[in-house]
Amino acid sequence: MSAPDGGPVGAERSIGQLFASATTEMSALVHDEIALAKAQLKQDVKRGATSGGAFSLAGALLVFSLPMLNFALAYGIRTWSHWNLAVCFLLSFAANVLVAGALALIGVVFAKKAKQGKGPQKVAASVKETAGVLQNAKPHPRPELDVDRGPQAIEAVARSSS
Repeated sequence: MSAPDGGPVGAERSIGQLFASATTEMSALVHDEIALAKAQLKQDVKRGATSGGAFSLAGALLVFSLPMLNFALAYGIRTWSHWNLAVCFLLSFAANVLVAGALALIGVVFAKKAKQGKGPQKVAASVKETAGVLQNAKPHPRPELDVDRGPQAIEAVARSSS
């Protein structure tokens, strides 16, 4: 059996070798994480594009079917009321104007709420606050190392790091 760096298991390795091995593995881990994030983002973009295309086609189909709905509404009003056909088409138009007005009112209400939300400004303020806290943070005190960096001192540092 061998260690991840190819050396025999249980063999003593120097601090430099351990550090080089850890650096290589961390680099590989970061590259793998970036590749995973790219793959997930690509999949999400594909799903979003498919969803957007389906919604666009549904909207286009609905828009092209509206004239049929207006004709059906006008002829239905004529069937039930026996009024002049022109009056029935005017009533159908008035119903469309009322629905469009209600939708526009809903859009205005949501636009005002979005304008008042100020979400990006809140996030920016939070990031600035966090940065200010981190700038004032002080590191934990580290024990002083002996000038003589013998095996005991290196071993103590290696144990405290792991």
